[in-house]
Formats: sequence, C-alpha cells, structure tokens
Amino acid sequence: MDIKTTAGAEASLDAPRTRQSVGTTIRAYVALTKPRVLELLLVTTVPVMILAAGGLPNLWLVLATVIGGSMSAGAAASFNMYLDRDIDVHMKRTAGRPLVTGEVTPRGALVFSWVLAVGSTLWLLVTTNWLAATLSAVAIFFYVVIYTMILKRRTEQNIVWGGIAGCFPVLIGWTAVTGSLAWPPLILFAVVFLWTPPHYWPLSMKYKEQYDAVDVPMLGATRNGSQVGLQVILYAWATLACSLLLVPVAGMGLVYTVSALVFGGWFVYESHVLYNRAVKGIEPRPMRVFHASITYLTLLFVAIAVDPLLPF
Repeated sequence: MDIKTTAGAEASLDAPRTRQSVGTTIRAYVALTKPRVLELLLVTTVPVMILAAGGLPNLWLVLATVIGGSMSAGAAASFNMYLDRDIDVHMKRTAGRPLVTGEVTPRGALVFSWVLAVGSTLWLLVTTNWLAATLSAVAIFFYVVIYTMILKRRTEQNIVWGGIAGCFPVLIGWTAVTGSLAWPPLILFAVVFLWTPPHYWPLSMKYKEQYDAVDVPMLGATRNGSQVGLQVILYAWATLACSLLLVPVAGMGLVYTVSALVFGGWFVYESHVLYNRAVKGIEPRPMRVFHASITYLTLLFVAIAVDPLLPF
C-alpha cells in the first residue's frame, strides 16, 4: 500500500460524515459489539449456569446475566474497534466495520464503549452479585488493555494470553448463580483458554497477508503452515484432555462424557488434517478448523447444559 493510499484511508476515518437514517445508525452501533462473538457468550454462559444450579436456574437471573454479559462483551468489542481503527482501515476483512465506513465517529464509538462498560458493571452488581460484576469489569480490562493495547501488536503469542478475556463468561455465569468460585468453572475457564489459540490461529492463516500488511504478528501469519498446524494440534489435544477433567470434578454423566470424547476427537482430527496438508505442501484449508472449533465448543457446552437435566 503506497503512502498516498495509506494517508487517504486514515484521513477518511475523520472525514465529515453524511447524514444517515436512524436504522443505519442503530445497526452500525450494534455492529460495534461484534454480534457473532456475543453468540459465543450465550453458548458458554447459560450452560454453566445450569451446571451451577444442578438444573434450571431462575430464569430472571439467566436473563439478567445474559444482558449484563452481552453489554460487557459488547463494550470490550467496541473499545477494540476504536483502538484498532487505524489498522482496520487497511484490512479487507475489517473494511466494513462502522468506524472504517464512517457510519460511526471515533468519539461516538468511545462514548458508546464507556456507556456499555459502566452500564454492564452496574447492571450485574444490581441484578446478580458483586463477584460477577467484578469479573465482568476485569474481562473488559483484560481484552482492551492487556490484549488490544499491549499484546496484539507486540507478540505472536497475543491471542494465547489475550484470549483469557473470552474465558470469563464461564466464571460470570457460575458466580451469578452461586456467588462464589469452584473447580468446575475454573476447569471450563481452562478449556476455553486452551481452545482459543487453535480456534483463532487458522483464521490468521487465512488472512496472513492482511496481518502482515499492518504488522500485526499473529502466529498464523508469522510462521509457516506446518509450524502453525503443530501448535494447533497440541492445543486441540490439550483442550480435549482438559474437558475430560470435568467428568470426575463435577460428576458429569454419560451425555457429557461421550460428547467431550466424540466432539473433542473430531476437533483433534481436523487439526491433524490441517497439519498433514501443510506438511505435504497442500492448501491446508484453515477455515475448516476455524469453523470446526466453533461447532465443537457449541456442542460441548450444549452437553454441559443437558447433562445435569438427565438422570444418567
């Protein structure tokens, strides 16, 4: 990208905005929250609440926790877009984000982010308990400061430690029900922690050139396919092993045990396919692992939700 193009792209972020409809503005602000990520929040929060309650928890508590958690995750995502707008404008994958298109101003995004951050913390404090509210605030801090501001542009291990922010929903869901922490949510915290790198590294393989262009050292962009594939395999196996710890610790039944083995085995298999194709010099098709990882985590947490409701 030449200097004129770069300067023009960056200048467009602060260029005067044309008037737009209320509907367009609302959709733009919703887009700041990364709605697809919020779906994953629901998948990991509600099942843990069922596990914590040993059955169906109070539905108002579930709704309140989901609302607060969604606001919290939305705040982190919005802060992330505000801070990354200088590189988002140069990446095709992120070129449609509202701060790049001009549908939302940087000032508007920053105010929106703070409103969601403060609002989510107060909401959870009032509707759940102080521990859940505190964990929510820590999750925002970790994603915005530790990952986005410190790690993302400095180390290829950014997503390993920055991904910790995405592990907090399981703790928030558990503490919303019980008011305390225990080993089961900590194990699930570790499952999501170990799952995050093999989930995201294939995506960074797919968009290697775009990350290289903006000097963001995602491991999938800085290493060759076989090296990334090996790391994906190791983390996928670790995720499977960690998920099985929940069986003795939380007394999980047949449904969860079989699900963890079958779906985890499939995730590991897809990881090996990625590695083998890369070693042989064949197009590794990293998005297969990326989509498989999402399906795996979804099915695993569905099993967590169903298992406590069954007598076996």
